[in-house]
Amino acid sequence: MSKVPYLLQRPERRTSCVVFASPHSGRDYPTEMVQQSVLSPLQLRSSEDAHVDRLYADVPRFGAVMVSATYPRAWVDLNRRVDEMDPALVAGVSRVGLNPRIASGLGVIPRVVAGGRSIYHGKISREEAENRIRTVWKPYHRLLQAVIDESLALFGQSILIDCHSMPREALSVVRSGKGRRPEVVIGDRYGASANPGVVSEVERAFRQQGFEVSRNVPFAGAFVTQHYGHPARRCHAVQVEIDRSLYMDECTLEPRPDFSDIRARVSAAAEVIADIGVERLPLAAE
Repeated sequence: MSKVPYLLQRPERRTSCVVFASPHSGRDYPTEMVQQSVLSPLQLRSSEDAHVDRLYADVPRFGAVMVSATYPRAWVDLNRRVDEMDPALVAGVSRVGLNPRIASGLGVIPRVVAGGRSIYHGKISREEAENRIRTVWKPYHRLLQAVIDESLALFGQSILIDCHSMPREALSVVRSGKGRRPEVVIGDRYGASANPGVVSEVERAFRQQGFEVSRNVPFAGAFVTQHYGHPARRCHAVQVEIDRSLYMDECTLEPRPDFSDIRARVSAAAEVIADIGVERLPLAAE
């Protein structure tokens, strides 16, 4: 594999400490994966946060950075720890230290897609799993850390917006404070990954665009928010999950006719978020 595992989009002039990142919208499925899988190409895509990178495509216009994965979540999950290997999929991996994510087939190298459908017959080699981590997972996270460090150097703080989408069925028994089904779920690991003021501003940005918003239920954040969110160090990480039925057909993954309207509302929220916590302009602009 020689493809770069991320797309980095920079503004002409960086004026925001905010970094938007979409780790699950990659859709470049390696030929060997399609050939080895027992699933159809459409079934393989069922775990993908399809079109999320398109929803946030205007971010560079607001002076912020956008990082998007190119390889799919079914190939390697960038929102998992590098050591979350599944012994039921990867040969030679110990069963010691299994957590619920790994046990359900959703480790760093996923065994299943949405609905618990197995991707392969049998196991893959440890060498193949480690190759995916070396060529995709590590370069993506090196880049993400680099742009976060750049935020700290230029602005004195960093705000990472971890961009995702969620299946509508995940919200079937969830209600916001107003008793309505949420359309956007903000995750801050129950206050651990970001300053409360930052999280409230992110929530406000989406509410201003008419979205029904809730916090931490059913998604509070995973590896990305845990790893990069350290408010005491002025590094904030907030996960944003958007109900994917708002903008696409969940069966075909095709955008809805009103996709551009939802995209405009998400973009308007992102513009407000990009302005959060701007304390000073980059030195090059002074």
